[in-house]
Amino acid sequence: MDNKTIYEKLKQKFQDAIGALKEPPAGSHGDPFIEVSAEKIHSILKFLKEEPELLFDNLLCISGVDYPDRLEVVYHFHSYTHLHKVVLKALLTDKTKPEIDTVSDLWKGANWLEREIYDLFGITFKNHPDLRRILLPDDWEGYPLRKDYKHQDYWHGIKVGM
Repeated sequence: MDNKTIYEKLKQKFQDAIGALKEPPAGSHGDPFIEVSAEKIHSILKFLKEEPELLFDNLLCISGVDYPDRLEVVYHFHSYTHLHKVVLKALLTDKTKPEIDTVSDLWKGANWLEREIYDLFGITFKNHPDLRRILLPDDWEGYPLRKDYKHQDYWHGIKVGM
């Protein structure tokens, strides 16, 4: 199934919760992606996983992205049954308290990926079973992959970085 057909199935089921299907610019190496509502992410992804014509049983990756006006959570999926793939982007416009539902109950591998995004971007995954830092110490200040991150010179008296 191609991205346009997947998009149409999502649009029919979730209507306004599905934004645009965006193709990468000609000559670029990006993947097409579908913009989806962060508020409906769990329902949308549950449908992707369970709908017999879709069956996205493999969560390949979840990433965080920081833009000047928003944060994004990007999901990459593959179906072993149907051998198709899709990329979804959930936009979070509140950079002061970014949050989105966890999907760790749908794909166990999401647990650590969501923790990494929380640790580096400060995005809270609601209902996550163990949302805590995974790469940095618990008392680290800030989120290093955010554009507004202020680099610490010292942590507990230890020089950080160069």
